[in-house]
Amino acid sequence: MTYRQTADFLLHDWLNVAALQQRARFAEHNRETFDAVLDMCEKLAADKFAPVNRIVDTEEPWFDGEKVHVPGAAVAAARAYAESGMLAAAQDYEMGGMQLPCVVEMAAHAFFSKAGIGVGGAGMLTSGNANLLMAHGSERQREVFARNEFAGRFFGTMCLSEPQAGSSLSDIVTRAVPDGAGAESDPLGPRYRLRGNKMWISNGEHELAENIVHLVLAKIPGPDGKLVPGTRGISLFIVPKKLVDTEGRLTGERNDVALAGLNHKLGYRGIPNTLLNFGEGKYPVRGGAGAIGYLVGKPGEGLRCMFHMMNEARIAVGLGATMLGYAGYEASLDYARNRPQGRAMGPGGKDPAQPQIPIIRHADVRRMLLAQKSWCEGALALELYCARLVDELHTGAPEAAAEAGLLLEMLTPIAKSWPSEWCLEANSLAIQVHGGYGYTRDFPVEQYWRDNRLNMIHEGTHGIQALDLLGRKVVMDGGKGLQLLAGTINATIQRALAVPELAVFANELAAALAEVGRATKAAWATGVAEEALANAVPYLQAFGHTVIAWIWLDVALCAHAKLGQGAAADDEAALRGKLAACRFFYRHDLPKVAAWLQVVASRDDTCRTMAEEGF
Repeated sequence: MTYRQTADFLLHDWLNVAALQQRARFAEHNRETFDAVLDMCEKLAADKFAPVNRIVDTEEPWFDGEKVHVPGAAVAAARAYAESGMLAAAQDYEMGGMQLPCVVEMAAHAFFSKAGIGVGGAGMLTSGNANLLMAHGSERQREVFARNEFAGRFFGTMCLSEPQAGSSLSDIVTRAVPDGAGAESDPLGPRYRLRGNKMWISNGEHELAENIVHLVLAKIPGPDGKLVPGTRGISLFIVPKKLVDTEGRLTGERNDVALAGLNHKLGYRGIPNTLLNFGEGKYPVRGGAGAIGYLVGKPGEGLRCMFHMMNEARIAVGLGATMLGYAGYEASLDYARNRPQGRAMGPGGKDPAQPQIPIIRHADVRRMLLAQKSWCEGALALELYCARLVDELHTGAPEAAAEAGLLLEMLTPIAKSWPSEWCLEANSLAIQVHGGYGYTRDFPVEQYWRDNRLNMIHEGTHGIQALDLLGRKVVMDGGKGLQLLAGTINATIQRALAVPELAVFANELAAALAEVGRATKAAWATGVAEEALANAVPYLQAFGHTVIAWIWLDVALCAHAKLGQGAAADDEAALRGKLAACRFFYRHDLPKVAAWLQVVASRDDTCRTMAEEGF
């Protein structure tokens, strides 16, 4: 079953996107318009992105001292993507958008991640940047910067980390001071001068668009000239590479944002990753020292604003990891069907006179394929479910919207972390299916693994997602979010108990969910955060497996119901394949939950108390 067939099943049979057409925002859409968008993205990805994927991996971006150069084919792909209108797909018609549901938009964008994430990942940053400005920027900032990003004239970045701070945003030292007389009344927002350095900035410098819109976290000094410690003093600024007027036209003046160098990466090479210097004086701007930036929102609210983009990016990272896993799965499935090796076990199995069989007939190869299928299709269903929650949050009735927002908060750490771990493992199995060939560049699976390895790191590592989940999400508001998620999972369990073929899985999921609840209480039993959070990552892994088991059970209910309605031979095989993938996950993966939770519930102190000298 191809990605397109799987996406169609999840969108139309499982998530029932047709129901969204009853809402005013999506009233002009129907199955035909949704299919047309998917068709366009599938073709564009195949024609423009897939042929470039190996090129951008082997011909890395390079810096000539002034500009970053990327292969011409990558530039053409980026421009074709911008011209497709997909940067603004979910935006209002008035902003040049299509008013697509988020769930359809994400299913369509997945084609680009699967075909060539080293090129397609740029769109995620630009749309995320513009979406933040739509939520927190002024009217003029939305018109000048967000509108031009949606149109593809400008591309966007997010500038958080610094060389000395990494993920510890409380330690950033980039400074922003008011830019003299008239700074408060600038039509583009209160104007500041920024000085500092930012590290790990994807697409921080390139020639893919007319301009680059940097969203930069910086601190405004207090009256004594000192920076406020911690995160309370962090503000957010728009710092364009090239200065613009109040209509978004380039003034011809370069802002003082300079590329200090490129980071040379294991994978994901098509997107330049940069170290940027703000206000170092390489491109002095008239009227003062430092890079010009425009305040977004209020002083001190930068992190709150930036989390709008960060949370969106975390789901997008999860989808990107999913699609790299899916690409490896499809490649290894094709290889397994066509690679003859060995013979069937049993009488005559070692007779060289007997014909060899395709390796897909060997049980261990099927194990590896089933593992990839269960992880990648399960992850895809989770990401699209989260996108469907976004649609409910924005267009649902008030009570349903509030519940969707709370569920989305609970699931975001899983949507980012689970695919980035297990779809990476799927890529490893894809290499294994290929045997020695998988370790060579003759086949694409080694590149998929290298590209995917980034996803466990950027937009918040596993450790950060684990601390967010166990340290904040499951205990916020007295556990209200965890209770809502548990109730949602229990609703699926109750439905599955009425289906004999699925009842055993319903009981196993109920047991796992109960273990999660007990481990959560046990972890916090002493009220000491250091004890509770020492094993946050095993908790994240167990929680994620429980969520994916729930997703698979819900998908299996849909597949089982559709089989009961009668299906064509091809559809029947695909639906039975989903039931087999569900069964595989429950028998091979869900049992891991108990072991992970044991160290959580016991507040095992091995990692916390290990003496440094012992290493």
